[in-house]
Formats: sequence, C-alpha cells, structure tokens
Amino acid sequence: MLMRPRYADLFRRMRDPDPELADAAFDAVLFDRELAVPDLIECLESSRRDPEMRFLCVQLLGFSGAAEAVPPLLAALDDRSARVRAEACRSLEDIGAPEAAAAVRSRLDDLDEDVRLAAMEAMESLRR
Repeated sequence: MLMRPRYADLFRRMRDPDPELADAAFDAVLFDRELAVPDLIECLESSRRDPEMRFLCVQLLGFSGAAEAVPPLLAALDDRSARVRAEACRSLEDIGAPEAAAAVRSRLDDLDEDVRLAAMEAMESLRR
C-alpha cells in the first residue's frame, strides 16, 4: 500500500520542532484511529532510523484498538529502542490482545527496566 498523502504530511509534522504543530498532527492521527492504521503500519516499517517516529506509531497503533495493529506491535516488542519495546507492551495492553500474552511475557526478561515494568503491567491486564 502506498501511504496516503494526508498521513504522510501528518507524520512529517509529528516530528516538527514546534511542539504545538507536532501535537496537532499527533492529535489529527489519533482522531482518525482505525482509519489511520494501514498508514501507521507503513510508517512504522519505514522508520527504521527514527526511534521517536517508531515510538509515536506504536503508541497510535495502541490507541487505535484495531486487531490489525497486533502483528506490527508484536514485532515492535523486538525493536532496538527500549522505549519502543515498552510502548509496544502498553499498546498491546490497550488493545486487549490476549494472544500477545506469551510475546509480552518474553519481555519480562528484557535488559531494560522500563520494558520489564511495562511488560509486567501489561501481563496483569492480559491475564484477565
């Protein structure tokens, strides 16, 4: 899929140095929720050199509540950035993906303390 221009522009603005412009772009994508999921997945996959953008994509995927967000979030559990891995745990918890419990459980042994804490909190929710 080719990223739609609206989302390409919003993703670019999410990295604007002006926090008001960046926040407004984030909120616009957040407002669209499930409609933005295919573009968020594409942005996540194409942002290999930008951990902040990967973090934002993972966070927005979690807010989407969409089942199709689960596979890329599972992949994000193995991201190079601890911040992205921790957010992937939280996002899978937000979506309420019980099928992700085993993958989230594997993050309980992560080298980063924040990731371990996020995994522990997510596991509490995913067990219910």
